[in-house]
Amino acid sequence: MSCARSSRALQAYLDGEVDEATARRVTSHLNGCRDCGLEADLYREIKSALARQQQPDPRAVERLYTFAESLLHTGSDPGDGGDRAPGG
Repeated sequence: MSCARSSRALQAYLDGEVDEATARRVTSHLNGCRDCGLEADLYREIKSALARQQQPDPRAVERLYTFAESLLHTGSDPGDGGDRAPGG
């Protein structure tokens, strides 16, 4: 699974809203891709903060926005070695 495909499925995956095959592919990708794993951790942190009705860490939110913007503006698969904001 590519980084772009993983990113598109990530929120639904973390919410338990994907089928078993997709969950296995996303899990495998997150285990092997440091950058996507970090993004998943950010989503989990934000989700956890919201569940506690606290404000998420502003740095985490900024990284998430930066990552989303990079996906919109790359025009290619972020996993192909192109520039990505999170994780360097």
